[in-house]
Amino acid sequence: MNTLLIVGAVFLIGLAADVAGRLTPLPRVTLLLLAGVLVGPSVFALIPSGFIDQWFPTLTHMALAMVGFLMGHQLSVAELRKRGKVVSLLALGKVVGAALVVFVAVWALTGDLALALVLGGVATATAPAATFDVVHEAHARGAFADNLVSIVAIDDAWGLVLFSVLLALAASMANGDALDASIVGAGVMEVLGSLVLGVVIGVPMAYLTGRLTFGERQGEPIQAESFGFVLACAGGAVLLDLSPILASMAMGSVVASLARHHARPFHAIEGVEWPFMILFFVLAGASLEVEGVSLVGWLALAYLVARALGTHLGIYLTAGIIGTDGPTRRWMGLALMPQAGVALGMALIASQRLPGHAETILTLVLSTTILLELVSPIITRRILERVGAGGELPDATDTTN
Repeated sequence: MNTLLIVGAVFLIGLAADVAGRLTPLPRVTLLLLAGVLVGPSVFALIPSGFIDQWFPTLTHMALAMVGFLMGHQLSVAELRKRGKVVSLLALGKVVGAALVVFVAVWALTGDLALALVLGGVATATAPAATFDVVHEAHARGAFADNLVSIVAIDDAWGLVLFSVLLALAASMANGDALDASIVGAGVMEVLGSLVLGVVIGVPMAYLTGRLTFGERQGEPIQAESFGFVLACAGGAVLLDLSPILASMAMGSVVASLARHHARPFHAIEGVEWPFMILFFVLAGASLEVEGVSLVGWLALAYLVARALGTHLGIYLTAGIIGTDGPTRRWMGLALMPQAGVALGMALIASQRLPGHAETILTLVLSTTILLELVSPIITRRILERVGAGGELPDATDTTN
């Protein structure tokens, strides 16, 4: 089938999903995934598997590099100071809780340590877009809603770091290597290398941002500048066997912290991000092998239950230790159930590193993501309505709790 015809059709599917998302309670990400399943090889086969195999890996790296860069905007030094250590600790507790409980559950069910490590890492991801949309749609105000958004931004950063370490461990074990200090060190070095690469590219990007002059656009960086740096960072990470999304996130954090006109490159990427996200989500849905869903049914159910339990326990225990308010302790974990783009990206990266586990990982994460995107935004909205303007978190400098 003609490549241009397929790409044009996918963009029109994205337009239809965008319109439907405004008219129905379903997130547009969910609609894109469902549309991808329908047009993929498992159902109507409107998109051939050859097209998916050829283009999907590259589009995945491009889309996730942009997501990582935009996440870095939320992780500048100023933003982290404003959010405070309490929110950062809650996000860390959530990530560790979700990863640990899912790891134990999957290992107990399958006995596959590499698979358990990968799914534990994937379980840490939350869907920032879905959560932001729910908060905006519900017109939620107050400390609980504000800190929900802050935790989502930070926990994906923590999650990416932990996932990168766990994936490196899983990849080494899948190759038959015994787990020892050298493998753990390799995982840590992969994370550190990704962060260093992001910083190395981020510093010159921050210096150049806002300095180019093109006619009336005095000091405004053009999209080519931002797009070039983001893709160069992702390409360098792939070349060096590092994490493209983690390196891009580090680069975004450096730019947001150092650049005087730091908002402009992020606005430039936001202007070109959505078409790539359409391709990413539709092709992700098309990659789902429907007949394989039954094969991971019990494992998928265990993953969903373990992730919900781990997320809730992580927040609950951390909130108890640092002395936050009751609503945060009881409800914040359940409000963090949405999972979409970052988790899918983790799964796709893991499937490339672990080809022997690729079908299980992709089928499980795609099917659970669709279910979570259908159900979890409704749960989050109900929690926001229940909590209202309550749920005060103590200030990071407050030591009375």
